[in-house]
Amino acid sequence: VQLQASGGGLVQAGGSLRLSCAASGRTFGAYVMGWLRQAPGKEREFVAAIRWSGGYTDYADSVKGRFTISRDNAKNTVYLQMNGLKPEDTAVYYCAADPVLGSIKTMPKYWGQGTQVTVSS
Repeated sequence: VQLQASGGGLVQAGGSLRLSCAASGRTFGAYVMGWLRQAPGKEREFVAAIRWSGGYTDYADSVKGRFTISRDNAKNTVYLQMNGLKPEDTAVYYCAADPVLGSIKTMPKYWGQGTQVTVSS
């Protein structure tokens, strides 16, 4: 399984970015895809998740109403649209995948390489 994250960058507070995660290596079917992030000196935290087959999305309270996770089955890609970015959103964002819903928030089975998001004040 390969997860290739992209789309990070530097943006001013209040701005937007869209992260992409290109998935390959297997049929993801009922897998749960997610985004987690880790800021310097802080623990990794869950951001958002979506079931590849549809019918489920979840968000951390800190991003609800600002971030939207979606998927394009034809492109095998998961997106994270981030609006209203705040300096506290600054982190390395990782794409992840797991066949078990409960694991995506804590210890996903598969990880991408991460993409840096920096929000200036």
